[in-house]
Amino acid sequence: MAENENAASMPTLQVLTQYTKDLSFENPGAPESLAVGGQPQIGIQIKVDAKPVREGSEFEVELKIEAKAELKGKTLFALELAYAGIFRAQNVAQETIHPFIMIECPRMLFPFARQIVADTVRNGGFPPLMIDPVDFVTLYRQRMAKQQPSGVLAS
Repeated sequence: MAENENAASMPTLQVLTQYTKDLSFENPGAPESLAVGGQPQIGIQIKVDAKPVREGSEFEVELKIEAKAELKGKTLFALELAYAGIFRAQNVAQETIHPFIMIECPRMLFPFARQIVADTVRNGGFPPLMIDPVDFVTLYRQRMAKQQPSGVLAS
């Protein structure tokens, strides 16, 4: 019985739903940009935001990915994706809820967002953009070094 009690008090994270919140793809130089040779410079930005949605145990976590490819000063494509999920966290100590949500939730969302990015870029006429895996612990630490959290899920 003690094992069942320990299992019941272990921190858990459930994905209740996940969805594309916003998706934008621009191919401003088409069709000429599709025939351009050379290796473009690709810039990728990744941000994570979260907010409580119900009584403090459910959170909406949004993974934002911006990607831009440029060659010789011209934009080949620009992509913006906001991919989100609703998560339920249980048995998580209040002092650890912020890192738990801001690291574990985007880690679960990332493979799906990565696929959307790859498919969208490919459907735009370019080779699929395969984003390297992201270390969300490091991303979280960098964010916290830049700002002090003002609440449970500060932006």
